[in-house]
Amino acid sequence: MTFLSRKFAYLATGAAVAALMASTPADARVDGDTITLGAALSLTGKYSTAGHHTQRGYELAKKMINDAGGVTVGGKTYKIDIKYYDDESTPARGAQLVERLIQQDGVKFMLGPYSSGLTKAVAPIIDKYKIPMIEANGAARSLFTQGYKYLFAVLNTADQYLAESITLAAEHAKAQGKDPSSVKVALVFENDPFSQDVRLGVVEKAKEHNMKIIIDDKLPPELNDMASSLNKVRALRPDLLVVSGHSKGAALAIRQMTEMKVKVPMLAMTHCEAAKVTDEKNFGTHAEGTLCATQWDENLAYKDQIFGSALDYYNRFAKDYDYNPPYQSAESSAAVYVYTKAFEKAGSFDVDKVRDAIAATQMETFYGPIKFDAAGKNIAKPMVLRQIQDGKYIPVAPTKFATGKFRAGM
Repeated sequence: MTFLSRKFAYLATGAAVAALMASTPADARVDGDTITLGAALSLTGKYSTAGHHTQRGYELAKKMINDAGGVTVGGKTYKIDIKYYDDESTPARGAQLVERLIQQDGVKFMLGPYSSGLTKAVAPIIDKYKIPMIEANGAARSLFTQGYKYLFAVLNTADQYLAESITLAAEHAKAQGKDPSSVKVALVFENDPFSQDVRLGVVEKAKEHNMKIIIDDKLPPELNDMASSLNKVRALRPDLLVVSGHSKGAALAIRQMTEMKVKVPMLAMTHCEAAKVTDEKNFGTHAEGTLCATQWDENLAYKDQIFGSALDYYNRFAKDYDYNPPYQSAESSAAVYVYTKAFEKAGSFDVDKVRDAIAATQMETFYGPIKFDAAGKNIAKPMVLRQIQDGKYIPVAPTKFATGKFRAGM
């Protein structure tokens, strides 16, 4: 065979292989005994800290699942591996890299990036190629109003962040012999997409209990002053004040409530930890009694067969990475765990079968219960409310999983 003949034969063979690959999009990236997941993560750029938390969550899950024997699919045992690219905290770059993972690397099962913005950038791509993605760090409600069929989130969406405060207020009212409909609620929220998503969930939950919303204020993005809203709170005396304005809003609320001597029986906020409201140097003890939203806490009574209890996971992560796991790491580990159960349930690596198995997920994990609705949201796991008691964050809601008791009127 001449050189040209060999060259044309090689090209023909390559074309045939490419055609075969193009004709079987349901085939997953399986190399021997390894199933490869893919992720574009913010390993550099403004989200790099949280991006590394996310990657460590993925990596710890991979290690613990593989050490426990891996995943059994169709009678054969497989290990999990994850291929990463750095999206540089840029949505456009993230979209390019997810397409590269799918088109060039043959990855058919994706893990999510960090942040709602990056998740919004890649969601249309995974839906275009009909590739499942289980994500753990995109909380925007709008992600689940676009009709995506291949996007699933283990974390709570933003509209759920403080809805549990309404449930707790209803429980507290009943314990005092009152009807939950007698509870008066004040809402003070930054006028940005995240906080307005949080507000929407609170409003919907308040309607379920027929509670009265007596203040419903929007704060400007600069968040330099909320005195006008707090004057209303002082005059109208709500039973529950709910605030969301990221870390700046949390700090401002505690500082101005202290200065203006505004007190309420219940105060619930987002971003307490980020605002460091328990720092006595800056806030004294004025944040005592505040209810603070979080996705996960190591003291909750969650557990599973791979990771053990929430505290077991916490201790293992701290041992491996020499710092305490933030919730971004915990929810990322849970995303990998859901994939393994979906593979086992599907009994194959057929993409559509795995997608359907993910959609039918109903399981308990160290991170909390997981069940997806038709839009791909986790509707089983409530947000956690931790109350600042004696300077510490104590889980008090949901009461079924709490390790502490809510202290009223602190």
